[in-house]
Amino acid sequence: MTGSTIDAGEIEKFQAMADEWWDPAGKFKPLHMLNPCRLDYITSQVAAEFSRDLSTARPFEGLRLLDIGCGGGLLSEPMARLGASVVGADAAARNIPVAQVHAEAQGLDIDYRHTTAEDLAAAGETFDVVLNMEVVEHVADPLTYLTACRDLLRPGGLMVCSTINRTPRSYAMAIVGAEFVMRWLPKGTHEWRKFITPDELYDLLRRAGLDPVDRTGFLFNPATWSWRLSRRDLGVNYVTTSLRPA
Repeated sequence: MTGSTIDAGEIEKFQAMADEWWDPAGKFKPLHMLNPCRLDYITSQVAAEFSRDLSTARPFEGLRLLDIGCGGGLLSEPMARLGASVVGADAAARNIPVAQVHAEAQGLDIDYRHTTAEDLAAAGETFDVVLNMEVVEHVADPLTYLTACRDLLRPGGLMVCSTINRTPRSYAMAIVGAEFVMRWLPKGTHEWRKFITPDELYDLLRRAGLDPVDRTGFLFNPATWSWRLSRRDLGVNYVTTSLRPA
């Protein structure tokens, strides 16, 4: 791979955790808990942009979708079930066979590849939708990375990008809570200085040639041990939608 935004240290972290992707009580427990909330946001944004009816069995039929940083396929699989033609890409080589084996066991046809956004763009690949979830805080050069993601979108295409805000509360929850108290993630998985505020991400998206149209928070409720979407609270995890101008 020739992708210039790869951070070798970040890739090593996820290589070490690859075999645990589909264990809901393992190191990726936070993502398993967050996944229903992420899917609610993603499906609603894609359906609205492409005028799809979510009450049908395969509403995303005919849409080509890239899940960049796909990991074990926690988002690739449900999007494939909803009818999208899915390419799952990850820079951590060990994630790919994990994702392939699980998809095959589920009877799903997903094109998983060990590659980067930059290499896919250089090869001329294009997509209607790019899912870019919890990746941008792990790359070496966010602007170059987001520009490659822009290049991967067809005119009028949609990108959903989520990350973690850089606030005292995000340090307390995403690092102290998740890594030191709950021990859901190995210590050092996240670096607070790499977190990106919503305004910073909007600026990066615009500089990359995209038109950001929405931002929404993912809010964790410790009383119910569940996540919900919040228009007001973007203090820790949040997600954005942006479009490539037609």
